[in-house]
Amino acid sequence: MSPGDKTVLVVDDEPAVLSTVRDGLTAHGYRVLEALDGATALGIAESHQGPIALLLVDVVMPGLSGPEVATRLHSTRPDTKVLFMSGFSTEVTVVHGVSPGDPLLVKPFSLETLGRKVKEIVEHRSPFARPPQPPGR
Repeated sequence: MSPGDKTVLVVDDEPAVLSTVRDGLTAHGYRVLEALDGATALGIAESHQGPIALLLVDVVMPGLSGPEVATRLHSTRPDTKVLFMSGFSTEVTVVHGVSPGDPLLVKPFSLETLGRKVKEIVEHRSPFARPPQPPGR
């Protein structure tokens, strides 16, 4: 399958980052859905008719964090893979729910690095999975 057969849902609360990533992924041949926050992203995922190959989501955002969006999306789209992105240190991303084994793209990144990492995750990574969290967590 070519990248054009794959849809990526990009979520970042910074419009400039969102548009740059969208343009970069489009240039690499991916179809792109985009959202400025987690709630909008979940709504887009719910209404999108086709598969979503990858959720590319910022870790730290107002409202739902990237890991929260990924966990909620996984409950309705278990085959969607996840790539987190962040300009914060690993310690900060862990505090916000990124596990040490989760794929993470560190900002700033080049469009070449973006394309390479997205291809790697889409073609070779297992879908995102989190164990269920106990109530109140």
